[in-house]
Amino acid sequence: PQTSWTDVICEGPDKNRPKLVFVNRSLTLENIKCYGFDMDYTLAVYKSPEYESLGFELLRDRLVSIGYPHELLGYTYDPTFPTRGLVYDTRYGNLLKIDSNGNILVCTHGFEYLRGGQVDEYYPNKFIQRDDTDRFYVLNTLFNLSETYLYACLVDYFTRSTRYKNCQKGFKHGDLFMSHRSMFQDVRDAMDHLHDTVTIFILTKFMVLFTLLYLYVPRLPVLLSRIKEFAKVFLATNSDFNYTEAIMKYLLDFPSGSKNPKKPWRSYFDLVVVDTRKPLFFAGGTVLRQVDTDTGKLRIGTYTGELQHGTVYSGGSSDIVCDLLDVRGKDILYVGDHIFGDILKSKKRQGWKTFLVVPELVKELQVWADKASEHLDSGSQECPDISAIQNRIKMVTYGMDLCYGKMGSLLRCGSTKTLFASQLLRYADIYSTCCLNLLNYPFSYLFRAPLVLVNLSWLTRLEYNCFVLIININI
Repeated sequence: PQTSWTDVICEGPDKNRPKLVFVNRSLTLENIKCYGFDMDYTLAVYKSPEYESLGFELLRDRLVSIGYPHELLGYTYDPTFPTRGLVYDTRYGNLLKIDSNGNILVCTHGFEYLRGGQVDEYYPNKFIQRDDTDRFYVLNTLFNLSETYLYACLVDYFTRSTRYKNCQKGFKHGDLFMSHRSMFQDVRDAMDHLHDTVTIFILTKFMVLFTLLYLYVPRLPVLLSRIKEFAKVFLATNSDFNYTEAIMKYLLDFPSGSKNPKKPWRSYFDLVVVDTRKPLFFAGGTVLRQVDTDTGKLRIGTYTGELQHGTVYSGGSSDIVCDLLDVRGKDILYVGDHIFGDILKSKKRQGWKTFLVVPELVKELQVWADKASEHLDSGSQECPDISAIQNRIKMVTYGMDLCYGKMGSLLRCGSTKTLFASQLLRYADIYSTCCLNLLNYPFSYLFRAPLVLVNLSWLTRLEYNCFVLIININI
């Protein structure tokens, strides 16, 4: 069986795990006065694919409980199918992999991969309007993986069922019409139901069976403690207080007798904010309220006082965080896994420095390393056959896509960057497989972006010669 990315990330420092932090824009840690962290899939690294499998089962069972066919219970989660960053078309029920301009790279209807003319029937010119957010839903988070697979299962079941007639926008049975949009809404409602009804029993099951490997846990307080020696630290999560309390206790409250000193988890942070409702948190935000940590209930009224250490807050906005911690946007490095909710909005609306957690990089780097085995150098005598090389490139590209999974790489389709990759390059200053990789750098470190050469492919030969002449004159 393949090793999951959590098995690699959560192993100890002596294991062969990716330790690098990758750079899009130069960033000096010495200038960072405040570090912010998301919780889910950032500080709390859930074990994959077990976590997504359980989420899929809960979603599937919820749909059956509200009237969907019991035959859906025969579907089990396949971690090789979904990848982050796919787009769900609520009109036609298709899953799409697109680039930053909306060009379709991969299209599936259920588990059927559509080709050429089949794609054109749905999308002329193999293109979608990305800004039509009412129709196209981007599945950008790791939490979306189980949801992504469920959409494919629903389309697959109704397409193959003899009781239902296939229509372009859904399925018909007698006087009942099951549209793709209505199924999408049912799945979204099921997701909201699960988030609203998580019990401590289910939460405990998550933690004991499916969350962090033990060697990950002791290194997290080391990271937070070292950061607090140089900067302020805050936690901003969409999760509610009860869920956050249970997860963070599991991560940071160590029993007596352990190698780590016993400290309450809130002592690692200067500020804790739950129920942030990101990305709204980075715009107008919501009312800031204090949380009664004994009962988990919110205290009435809007909190308007100064920062109280040890207090947990609910709601608020990124502006309020800056005011409470007395920092400005450029002083903050925010670490999160959600390209839209954490990174894009904090960068565009607040100017925060950004660190995107991309655990799938473990697999991406592994595939590249495995395929980079043959090179020609000055000692090579043979003259390569260009046509044979081109054919090999096509075969290797196809083989690499299969290595990533059934929907291919998170970042590329052949030589084309995906929408996710384009957003990563544009909005994440730095990125890595895990926030713990910051431990491998001093807090005075300069992450220097690689030199980007001017793209001269659009210049004519005359313009290019003039360009070179100007450079030589200046030199």
